Parts: sequence; structure tokens; C-alpha cells
Amino acid sequence: MQFVSGWTTLDKRILVNFDDKVLDVFRQHVQCLVSDAEAGGLLLGEVRGWHLNLVDATFPTAGDLRSRYSFERLPQGHAEVAQKLWSNSQGAVRYLGEWHSHPQDLPIPSGIDRSEWRRLASERKDKRPFLAVIVGRAGLHVELVSSNADGRVLHPCT
Repeated sequence: MQFVSGWTTLDKRILVNFDDKVLDVFRQHVQCLVSDAEAGGLLLGEVRGWHLNLVDATFPTAGDLRSRYSFERLPQGHAEVAQKLWSNSQGAVRYLGEWHSHPQDLPIPSGIDRSEWRRLASERKDKRPFLAVIVGRAGLHVELVSSNADGRVLHPCT
């Protein structure tokens, strides 16, 4: 599965880059089989002005709740990875958002997805946009959701 690593807003003011390590996590959790459950985790990376460089993503833990059409991330396991990366990077690598998979070629956010993204964006202490990614079988949906709940869909860099 080949996913695009560079994404931007239409006005090109915000760039998001996914390191290969993050894309590998996505590839490992594509829902190809009808028996594959949704997967998800945290997106961790560096902030460079308005730009984001994603360097790591957590993957589902045994405690997460997973089914074909839903994923609920529980904090155990994910929080420890985020804290360790933050500490080891002296605060440079931090929580930027979350990802999960959909059993669709080109994923479309559900009403539940949008509601959850609005909630998570409103809870951000730094008031930066929340990065939301849905991994599909043939592509990604990448969106920045601001604390006022406006979503900005990102597009592959060309």
C-alpha cells in the first residue's frame, strides 16, 4: 500500500509530513479482509511554526475496543508511548492528533468521527488544530480541526 507522505491545506500555509515509520503503522492496519477490525492510535510529532512533522504513531493495544466498524482507544499503552517520546525528545515530540482505519477504499469521516474530533480539538491546551487521519484501503483522509470546530481537509502535496 502506497500512501502519500506530504499533505497541505489548499492555501499551502500548513504542511503536514508523515515519516515512513508513521506510514508503516498505517499500512500494517489497513482493513483488507472482512474479518479485519478497525485500528487506531495517537499521532506524535514535531511542530515547526504552522507545519507538522509526524514522527511516530501508536498502534492498537490489547485493551482497545475494536470491531469491524468501530475503534475506541483506551489510554493505557498509548499514553506511556507519548510520554516517553516527549521526555526523550525534551518536549520536541508531542501529541498532535489521532488516527484510525475504515473499511473503505477512500475513507469518509462519520458523524461520530466528526463529533469526537470536535471534542478533542476543544480540549487541546495549546489551542493548535487537532490532526485527524483515517486510513482507508487505497488512501488517507487527513484533516485539521480547530478549537472552534472548523475542519480543514488537507490534500496531497503535488
